[in-house]
Amino acid sequence: MAPVVHMPEPLCLIENINGLLLVNPKALKTLSAIQQPVVVVAIVGLYRTGKSYLMNKLAGKNKGFSVGSTVQSHTKGIWMWCVPHPEKPNHILVLLDTEGLGDIEKGDKKSDTQIFVLALLLSSTFVYNTMNTIDQRAIDLLHYVTELSNLLRTVTSPDLDGEDNAADFMSVCPDLVWTVRDFYLDLEANGRPITAGTDQHLQNFNLPRLCIQKFFPIKKCFIFDLPTHRKKLAQLETLHNDDLDPEFIQQVADFCSYIFSHSKTKTLSGGIKVNGSHLESLVWTYVNAINNGDLPCMENEVLALAQIKNSAAVQKAIAHYDQQMGQKLQLPTETLQELLDLHRVSEKGAMEVFMKNSFEDIDQGFQEKLETLLEAKQNDFCKRNLEASLNRCSALLQDIFCPLEEDVKQGIYSKPGGHRLFLQKREELKAKYYQVPRKGIQAEEALQKYLQSKESVSDTIWQTDLVLTAREKEMEVARVKAEFMKAEKERLGAILMQHQQMMERRERLHWEQVRQMEIKRLYQQALQQRDQERRLKEEAEKLKERFQAESRKLQDEIHHLQKNDSPDDTCILL
Repeated sequence: MAPVVHMPEPLCLIENINGLLLVNPKALKTLSAIQQPVVVVAIVGLYRTGKSYLMNKLAGKNKGFSVGSTVQSHTKGIWMWCVPHPEKPNHILVLLDTEGLGDIEKGDKKSDTQIFVLALLLSSTFVYNTMNTIDQRAIDLLHYVTELSNLLRTVTSPDLDGEDNAADFMSVCPDLVWTVRDFYLDLEANGRPITAGTDQHLQNFNLPRLCIQKFFPIKKCFIFDLPTHRKKLAQLETLHNDDLDPEFIQQVADFCSYIFSHSKTKTLSGGIKVNGSHLESLVWTYVNAINNGDLPCMENEVLALAQIKNSAAVQKAIAHYDQQMGQKLQLPTETLQELLDLHRVSEKGAMEVFMKNSFEDIDQGFQEKLETLLEAKQNDFCKRNLEASLNRCSALLQDIFCPLEEDVKQGIYSKPGGHRLFLQKREELKAKYYQVPRKGIQAEEALQKYLQSKESVSDTIWQTDLVLTAREKEMEVARVKAEFMKAEKERLGAILMQHQQMMERRERLHWEQVRQMEIKRLYQQALQQRDQERRLKEEAEKLKERFQAESRKLQDEIHHLQKNDSPDDTCILL
């Protein structure tokens, strides 16, 4: 179970010494011991307007926070009183009473602004205490300080900046309770009565009212009659209820009841419920930020408000520009003109946002600042566009030309005619590269740089090609020469063989002719011999016939003789 907080009287939480805010270690130690969630109610208003009296009533006491009786401010800096919450179990009600605004002894608005802003940032319910009525000056002051609070919260909690965190931002903003003291005007508007709690006074005006509505998610107004006769106001904290106006007593009771029942737990971004330790850290964070000069210090409230509003307008315009460019821009763009056209459209939208949210930018200094920032944004996008195009093209070239580089490493083109094949393949890959879309404005330059970086490879392949081609030509000449010699040898051998065959044919023909002549001679000789034999035969026949004829003649003669002669003569003849 969390320890019970026992704080019999308030402690100074933050001192204001010569314009410097100092944190009281004893008060921080008290905060750090609180483990329960805290409901932080802070009150701010002009000095000597009864702020401390209301805070004492919230603490359930008549005394505690100092209630002065002169025109001097009694409360200096911010005082804190931690008491158990009367209606929320296990919660601590942290009451913050602040130094009165407009103290005649200070004469310095800087201190007022710092206290005002701190009370806004630390509280979960912010009580704005004014006198007599809700006037323009009070509204302008509250508007001014809410803008400063936004600025300081942005400095100390950057995650809350931006439209995407609007709901989260609203959850950490305090509720507004506007208390109007010693109210003396008739509560009527357009002839109709206005009761406590109406927002009409906050809603029927222009920019300050709208900004206050936006900053405070819940708003409530309480009016308080004069509590007693003015001569008794100096002893207000010692007076009994019988000495006070009954309407005032009821109004205070209604105020306390509302604070107890409606004040929310202090919450951080992300829905984190704040305990004492968290609140201690917030005190350190905001005080250090203010002491480091993160809170603007300007005497003229209109100038300060213009500074804040126009700075915020510039930031909104830049955020709008970044959002539009982030949604529509795809780097790299195909052309520079595509980027410039999109920039002009987004720039126009940003200027419209600025003009809508700007306030009294009389010398157009903030507009010029916005133009300078947008020009810087354009230059940055152009630079990023170049880088994106170069990166994409480099990766694309590596991907497309990687197979060619591998082929070169493997010596595919280290052969006669390899350089021609290399150039042919390179042209094919260049065509493939050109066909890929959205390479950006560095496409051609990146390609040329890549090709230039690989020029030595091309030269090496060309030199190798020349050497190998010359060697191949020499080998071709030697081969052709060898083939020619072989062919010539074969031709001469064929001629020789043909000549030899011709000579052999001639010799065969010669011998054939000799044989034919011999045959003819023999034939002629045979014919002659046959003729001779025939003649001899004929002569023999003739001789035979002659012989026979001679024989017959002789026989005839003999026979004739025989017939004519004697036998002796015949015998002798025989």
